[in-house]
Amino acid sequence: MLLTKPPVAESPPAARPGAAWQAAGLTGAVLFLLAAIALSLAVGAKPLSLAQAWDGLVHGDSAAYTIVHDMRLPRTLLGLLAGTALGLGGAVMQALTRNPLADPGILGINAGAAAAVVSAISFLGVTSFTGFVWFAFAGAGAVAVLLYAVGGGRGATPARLALAGSALNAALFSYVNAVQLLDTASLDRMRFWTVGSLAAAQDYTVVRVAPFVLAGLVAALLLARPLNAMAMGEDAARALGADPRRARIAAIVTVTLLCGAATAACGPIIFVGLMVPHLVRALTGPDLRRLLPYCAVLSPALMLAADVLGRVVVRPSELQVGIVMVVAGGPVFLYFVRRPRRGMS
Repeated sequence: MLLTKPPVAESPPAARPGAAWQAAGLTGAVLFLLAAIALSLAVGAKPLSLAQAWDGLVHGDSAAYTIVHDMRLPRTLLGLLAGTALGLGGAVMQALTRNPLADPGILGINAGAAAAVVSAISFLGVTSFTGFVWFAFAGAGAVAVLLYAVGGGRGATPARLALAGSALNAALFSYVNAVQLLDTASLDRMRFWTVGSLAAAQDYTVVRVAPFVLAGLVAALLLARPLNAMAMGEDAARALGADPRRARIAAIVTVTLLCGAATAACGPIIFVGLMVPHLVRALTGPDLRRLLPYCAVLSPALMLAADVLGRVVVRPSELQVGIVMVVAGGPVFLYFVRRPRRGMS
């Protein structure tokens, strides 16, 4: 009879080496977002302390109530919604095209929405978000489909997409500038919107843009598994139960929904959807089930931080958030272009 050792109780599986870092990163992202929200409510032409901003937020008889509720709270909420939309839109587009340089602003999708909205302002007299948003969706969707076709569809390379997007961006913004120059009556209505700004945010804008962004958020999260499967190739995706054709169509619709809503509300803002997914991917890896929630937290934090910076660097005036993002994002984009490509991981 063979003697055997008594079974040894197995210890619970150790956490993955990156799990603690991911948890710490998410905690840091949430704290960054909370700090950006607090500063967005406190910083402006009339500076408030954090205590005064909180008092104005929660007490109707506070001296700061009007400043916080009528001016800064709508601006902050719009920054949260637009930042979330642009960050998720960039992450979905990068996954769809397998291109780490994909960004709705750089590749012309925001420019398509802007061109459609400017046309509506100048030729049809549209002045409200309710009118803007449908034109923005049409322009963003048309450019998304055109870019995907011109860039080579499933065989698109980063260089080809970047060239196609740059060409579309240049053509569409040339058209936008031409319309502004020819229609001086509409110039004042368009000049702040076309550079990307949160300054004109109103309660009704936030209420009307929120359903579109929330729908896009849900759609993006539902696309995480199909897009993860497509990253392994179409045959593997089908074996895992994903339909590549439907996933591509759903991804284009989702990007159009997110970027169209954000652009209609605050104008074309670029680089949010490029920078945040890159930063997050270094922590979470390419798995969209982890990457998208991080983007939904960090993107609005970046948007609000850029808006706050624009309020303080040229006091008593302010720089629009779109300008701040261009200045901050341009060097980052050049770094990513020059860095040797290492795939989407």
